[in-house]
Amino acid sequence: MEGRNEDQIFNGGDGMKTRLIGMNADELGKVARETGLPKFAAGQMARWLYVKKAGDIEMMTDISKEGRQRLAERYEVGVTGYSDLQISSDGTKKYLFPVLGEHRSPSGDRLERGAVEAVMIPDGDRSTLCVSSQSGCRMGCRFCMTGRQGFHGHLSAADIISQFLAVDESDSLTNAVFMGMGEPLDNYGEVMRAIEILTAPWGFAWSPKRITLSTVGVLPALRRFLDESRCHLAVSLHSPFSDERLSVMPVEKAYPIRDVVDLIREYDFTGQRRVSFEYTMFSGFNDSRRHADALIRLLSGLECRVNLIRFHSIPDFPYAASPDLIIENFRDRLNRAGITATIRASRGEDILAACGMLAGRHGTGKNAGSGEESAGKSVAGKSVAEKEDES
Repeated sequence: MEGRNEDQIFNGGDGMKTRLIGMNADELGKVARETGLPKFAAGQMARWLYVKKAGDIEMMTDISKEGRQRLAERYEVGVTGYSDLQISSDGTKKYLFPVLGEHRSPSGDRLERGAVEAVMIPDGDRSTLCVSSQSGCRMGCRFCMTGRQGFHGHLSAADIISQFLAVDESDSLTNAVFMGMGEPLDNYGEVMRAIEILTAPWGFAWSPKRITLSTVGVLPALRRFLDESRCHLAVSLHSPFSDERLSVMPVEKAYPIRDVVDLIREYDFTGQRRVSFEYTMFSGFNDSRRHADALIRLLSGLECRVNLIRFHSIPDFPYAASPDLIIENFRDRLNRAGITATIRASRGEDILAACGMLAGRHGTGKNAGSGEESAGKSVAGKSVAEKEDES
């Protein structure tokens, strides 16, 4: 696991309190030592933070009152609540979270340095949280709202774990996908810290098979991820031809998709660990028989799945979504060649929560992401207040 500057973790500085969430067992052990608590208090804190999901140090009642007071002088739990919630007609929920920095107002509140979104996707007995790993993104994919807004900063492990703890469904989440705002492998250290907390026996104790990480193919970090994690992998592909992929995904210049696939072939995906390739279909750009055949050649012999994604139009992008019949024929051609292909169901499109639409802004329904502010919850494009006025 990548190291971290301990001053950054443990030194609040200028009287500021340090967040406990995002710390691993060793770091919580150091907190215990520095506050005069017994060694086993690290395990107690971990249970309260990640299992019992305490929102305040005072709730950690198996730590002495004096110990809690010493903790509270320098530390806080540090969960950041959501500032906006939108609910789709299909049950998908999009949460907006302020990203709070270490600087504080005169009243002691952390100052906001941006916002990110997380999406909860219900599907039968599954509740999947799509989490963000950065505010904005440096990859610059032309068809992605996040990539087009530029890069505003990495999220810390605390920022990432806070998304899991703050959503209304925190206790019933079954799966997680790192497919929200940002490129996870561009923030490797903090993302892996979050995954450690999610999978460690002292943390959430999830199986790695409940977690999928999506990447455009940042090769040095991708190899580390495949070596150091057992989580599932999803790769954003979108065209088997390098020149075409480069025209919509600048990362192709540094990390060609053929090199990414060659690296993946070095690893075993025949067991429980899975690799999938995300393929957003643009009419007249990447949806021809020629593209399907090139994709078959690229992935031939690799145990994988191709997820075909309907494109959700965004401003100033020259391509539209492929017609359903074209997508279905493309899927069938891949399947006949032995490449498992499925069409991903679109979820949350009416609240701009679908793939490629997250922008970290307030808004409801058709105005979401346009900069028009809204407050509180919204349901299928209308706020709760509006719904109550109609009844």
